[in-house]
Amino acid sequence: MSLTTDQSVPAPHDHVVQFYARDDELAENVGRYLSEGLEAGGTAIVIATVGHRRAFTDRLAGAGLDVHRARADGTFVLLDAAEAMAALLVDGRLAPHRFEKVIGEIVREATAAGRPVRAYGEIVALLWADGHVTAALELEALSNGLGLEAEFSLYCAYPLASVEGEGGVDAFHEVCRQHSAVVGAPLVLPRLQHGPLELTRNYAPGLRGPGLARRFVTETLKAWGRPELVADAVVISSELVTNAVLHAGTDFALTISRRSDGAIRVAVRDENPAVPRPRQATVSAGSGRGLGLVAAIASSWGADVVGGGKVVWAQFGR
Repeated sequence: MSLTTDQSVPAPHDHVVQFYARDDELAENVGRYLSEGLEAGGTAIVIATVGHRRAFTDRLAGAGLDVHRARADGTFVLLDAAEAMAALLVDGRLAPHRFEKVIGEIVREATAAGRPVRAYGEIVALLWADGHVTAALELEALSNGLGLEAEFSLYCAYPLASVEGEGGVDAFHEVCRQHSAVVGAPLVLPRLQHGPLELTRNYAPGLRGPGLARRFVTETLKAWGRPELVADAVVISSELVTNAVLHAGTDFALTISRRSDGAIRVAVRDENPAVPRPRQATVSAGSGRGLGLVAAIASSWGADVVGGGKVVWAQFGR
C-alpha cells in the first residue's frame, strides 16, 4: 500500500483508492483519470451513483470530450452502483459467481477489444456505508484477482466520513492494503500513524518490483512519522527486492515492520531457498555491491530459510 497525492498515469493492474471529504474533489480526480484514458483511445467504465455519474460526465464534457459519441460506440460505459450492489448480494453476503457476471464479463469484454481500460467503481463504498464491511473487503479482493487476469486499472473511492464511522481501524487498514496507492494522503495520515506495526505487499516477479517497493516503503515510513529513514529504506528495499527479481524468479512479499525499540525492519520473502551471499565486486563490475550496501546501512541483516523459500531481512533506524 502506498500513500500518494500524485496523479501519475496508472499502469494496467493498478488499483487505486481515494478517501474524499468533498464530492467536488472526487469529481476532479476521477474526471481527470477518465478523460486521460478516453483521450488516449481507451475505454472508461464507471459504476457509480446517479449524482457522481452526472458529475463525472460533466467533467468529461467540460474537457471537450464527446460524451454521447463515446457512450454510443461503447468506449464510455455507465452503470448504477446501487443496482450492481444489489445484484452482487445474496442474503446480505457477496456472491463471487455474481461478481463474474456483473463485473468480470464487462471488464473482460472491454479488454478484449485491445484498448487500454480504466474503471471507476464505488460499489465498495455503498457496501461499507450499509454495514456490509466484510463484503466490501471481499469485493476489493475479487477485483484484485480480476486485475491479475485482465489488463485494466481500477479507481475506487470511499467518503472519508463513512470509513471513519464504520468498520474500525483494522478494516480501514485492510482497505489500504488491498490497493496499490492511496489518494488523499493528508486526510488519512493521522489514522495510519496509529496503525499496525507491520505491513506486507505481495508482488509478481518482474522489473516493476523495485520501483513499487520503493514507493511502498517511502510512503509507509512517511505515514508512520519516520521520513528521516526514507533514504536508507529505499536503498535497502531496492537491493533486497532486486535480488529477488533477478535471482529468485518467483512471487515475493515485502514486509516493513515497526519494532518496539523504534527500529525498522524490512524483509523480502521469496520461494527460492538459495541464500544470497555478499560478493567482493571489482571496481569495474556493474553489480555485486548490493548486499555490501545493505550491510553498511543496517544495524543487522540476515537470511533465513523458511519452508521452501527464504526471507532476507535488514534492520535499521534504531
